Amino acid sequence: MPRDRRTAKSIRVLLAEDQGMMRGALALLLGMEPDIQVVAQVGAGDAIVDAALTHRPDVALLDIELPGMSGLDAAAELRDQAPDCRVLILTTFGRPGYLRRAMEAGAAGFLVKDGPVEELAASIRRVLTGETVIDPALAAAALSAGPNPLTARECDVLRASADGATVADVADRLHLSESTVRNYLSAAIGKTGTRNRTEAVRAARQQGWL
Repeated sequence: MPRDRRTAKSIRVLLAEDQGMMRGALALLLGMEPDIQVVAQVGAGDAIVDAALTHRPDVALLDIELPGMSGLDAAAELRDQAPDCRVLILTTFGRPGYLRRAMEAGAAGFLVKDGPVEELAASIRRVLTGETVIDPALAAAALSAGPNPLTARECDVLRASADGATVADVADRLHLSESTVRNYLSAAIGKTGTRNRTEAVRAARQQGWL
């Protein structure tokens, strides 16, 4: 881009995306906007906060499913450690539960990746002015889906058992008794309307509760 097209005060953006090709394409496209500058790119969730503290972005554009730490968990940490940085979640997975969790983590916006880059750039500008930007279809789906019925501990147990771990393994990981783990699993299965913990994990993930 010719240097004279860049505005005097560009919006500084941190980009977190684990797929290198997608990350590079987004950085290139956003860099073509005269008022946006991508100042940092990371491919793992646990690198987000350090990058934000180093580069001081105005807006952090975060994917959800990242190695090391999810974008949702990183958003919550940014709220505490870099409160001046606005967070915009950009994801392939437009799940209602993800939207609710993003808002609870302090995100200022939530968009799915299939939108045009012009819309993304406009959303970056809008969240910087204090607006909250949410994909309309996802907002409607979240309202119709209702709140997450699972408790935090039930979610913990489902996550810990997602890799096929035994009840004993889960109990050891979470420092719980095996009977307590079974109770949490039973409750989660009932609340998700499924037949076993494998189906419960799948159903909870589809809703964005995990």
